[in-house]
Amino acid sequence: MRGLEGRAFLVTGGGSGIGRGTCERLADAGAKVAAVDVDEERAAAVAADLRDRGADAAISVQCDVGEEDQIVAAMKTTLAELGGLAGVVTSAGIFAEGDMQPLADVTLETFERTLRVNLAGTFLTLRHALPAIVDGGGGAAVTVASTAGLRGHGFGSGYTASKGGVIALTRLAAEQYGRRGVRANVVCPGATASEGMGSVFATEEGAQGVGRGIPLGRPARPEETGATIAWLLSEEASYVSGQVIAVDGGATVR
Repeated sequence: MRGLEGRAFLVTGGGSGIGRGTCERLADAGAKVAAVDVDEERAAAVAADLRDRGADAAISVQCDVGEEDQIVAAMKTTLAELGGLAGVVTSAGIFAEGDMQPLADVTLETFERTLRVNLAGTFLTLRHALPAIVDGGGGAAVTVASTAGLRGHGFGSGYTASKGGVIALTRLAAEQYGRRGVRANVVCPGATASEGMGSVFATEEGAQGVGRGIPLGRPARPEETGATIAWLLSEEASYVSGQVIAVDGGATVR
């Protein structure tokens, strides 16, 4: 894809799932990648794998996106080691076990913790990435929300609220930073077979179960969503901004 080779991108949640799939797509296109994750070992393993695949430059940074000082440090490391920043992907997110119940049974602690990572973490990442992208001559931001933010799933009060907030926040960023050379778009994944939140869909039983509600009949692979994200970061999407794109196998048509 045009416009990725030799340019630097930071991916939060880069140690697994969609974040890892995005790192791989970017590296395969010749980009320089910072895999940022709260799990230091996973991030380091991804960066090592990217280098083995022939990435021009790939680094790992340990970071809790809900802590501003850690975001600041991650940005400084990325800028110093990769020589700038052309784009950012906010893939870090959680779905707390305590959120899997009716709204009235979800504790405030669970709700606030989910928003701290999913929504405040996205805000903090954008807050410190956008000026760096502007200073570097422009680029793109892609946030990762969820189809839950589009229609609700019947569970996950904190998760659903946080992902709806990510959508609104990203559209605001598209409006505010468009004339400063930054495009901002939202990807809303559906069921994705991966580690962590997507582990249930990685089993044969889980894949078959969720597949019955998806027109394409199966959950996504992380690299499929990563391909859409990489395209949005590339020059091939140079006139796409402020958009909310569901990567869900057609699930939201129902």
